[in-house]
Amino acid sequence: MALLEAHALTAGYGPIVALRDLDLTVEPGEIVALLGANGAGKTTTLMALAGMNRQATGRVTFKGEEVLGHAPEALVSRGLCLVPEGRRIFGRLSVAENLLMGAAGGGRKGPEVAADRDRLLARFPVLERRYEALASELSGGEQQQLAIARGLMARPTLLLLDEPSLGLAPKLIAAMFELIAELRRDDGMTILVVEQNVHQALDVCDRGYVLRSGRCEMQGTPAELRRRGLERAYLGIPDEMPPSSDGREVAKA
Repeated sequence: MALLEAHALTAGYGPIVALRDLDLTVEPGEIVALLGANGAGKTTTLMALAGMNRQATGRVTFKGEEVLGHAPEALVSRGLCLVPEGRRIFGRLSVAENLLMGAAGGGRKGPEVAADRDRLLARFPVLERRYEALASELSGGEQQQLAIARGLMARPTLLLLDEPSLGLAPKLIAAMFELIAELRRDDGMTILVVEQNVHQALDVCDRGYVLRSGRCEMQGTPAELRRRGLERAYLGIPDEMPPSSDGREVAKA
């Protein structure tokens, strides 16, 4: 049984429909990538799955139970946790306090929380060094690590990552994708990740969905997507170039 299934998932904002009739599955232990250009509907998909888009319609099951329309905190307690785009950490709180906020979403207290915190500080040494610092004082890469660690404090079964490499230097981007692979390899984490860094996303994922203008353009394994011309769909390049005014094909740039 799939861990997460979405059927005919449609969502938007007011009169704007940003996602139409998406069918998506995530199997236990998979890394699945949602790919596409800006405005393709990727973040809207994660927001709908995480219970943060009230206009979402269709059907979403998590662990075999219907969850569409459930409150975000109820989904976190079930094991579905979103690490949002832009980190969304609490800048006026310390690293320690941000981590405790993540644990609160999992409904645990005391020794269990301390054990999870110690485990994550060992995984993210920079957070241990900056443990008492305000989150706003961290660098961009450190803040992204804090955002992910805060999400992991909820002990998710399925981690939704929205643009985890956004705004990071190339060296830090490589480290971020290594972390994603490590979470699956060492912890058995199931991950649904939204990324514009298409090539590195395909290097770590098992399957991918390519969205374009709110619809699924194609899906498959990384090899299948590359073979079927992912770059054309991703960049919005038409299969055939229009003819010029004198009837000749327009030269490709």
